[in-house]
Amino acid sequence: MAPLQLAYTVHDRIHETDAAAFSQAAPRIRAIAGGGESRVPRALMDQLPALEMISVMGVGYDGVDVTAALERRVPVTHTPGVLNEDVADLAIGLMLSVARRIPQADQYVRTGQWLNGPMPLACKVSGARLGIVGLGRIGQAIADRARAFNMSIAYTARHQKPDAPYRYYASAQALASEADFLVLVTPGGAGTRELVNAGVLKALGPKGYLINVARGSVVDQSALVDALQKGLIAGAGLDVFEDEPNVPAALRAMDNVVLTPHMASATLQTRQAMADLAAANLHAHFASQPLLSPVPECH
Repeated sequence: MAPLQLAYTVHDRIHETDAAAFSQAAPRIRAIAGGGESRVPRALMDQLPALEMISVMGVGYDGVDVTAALERRVPVTHTPGVLNEDVADLAIGLMLSVARRIPQADQYVRTGQWLNGPMPLACKVSGARLGIVGLGRIGQAIADRARAFNMSIAYTARHQKPDAPYRYYASAQALASEADFLVLVTPGGAGTRELVNAGVLKALGPKGYLINVARGSVVDQSALVDALQKGLIAGAGLDVFEDEPNVPAALRAMDNVVLTPHMASATLQTRQAMADLAAANLHAHFASQPLLSPVPECH
């Protein structure tokens, strides 16, 4: 926010907090700066006749109506690349945490249960079968890390990657049936909504784990809760949810689920890099220079 305020007049979320101030400022607003969870619908754009661009600080931009923006020739930018490593790190961290029951082990020691005997045995990660749903930049980074664990790697994506050395499956369900860990890193949006449904979870099976660092919308959350409660899958590591920050009580109550608060990119270094790139896209636009990282639809 500080660098934006140095360069621009910033109206901080007044469309949500002060209707009168927004109505007064709307004709002069030339850009929208938001995060990966920001909602920029057509209705908001329609109230901004001077709108020239939308800069998203995040790799995901499914909250932006890109079609409406393109109709008005308003480019949309995001911040890919700079968060790959952190998201991949957390995906592996969630995988280890849920399989080896690290959070539960911490509580086992803290609450004195160790005095009564050892914890039950956990699940091995090294050498297991990893299925990646979405083999983009982050998916590749997860695969790179998984190779160090001697995991057998396969993937599904909208299209097969000719250069990828991993086995390709045409659907998430087919991939799940051959995976011990199913990691979701596909973009959100209408095209992937509830991609992981009851059928995919059944295919993953009672010894399989679901890891989601993508979007909550990618999973049928009700089907996931049902699968976990019935033992249809072994567990889940979840960084994202259907209605954040509201997490169902059923998920919070389960000890075979590890939950994190949408923090995959949440390190000081990476959030700074994301903020720098989002600001740089704004500066490039107003300097009539090429945008650094437009979303694919704007290329």
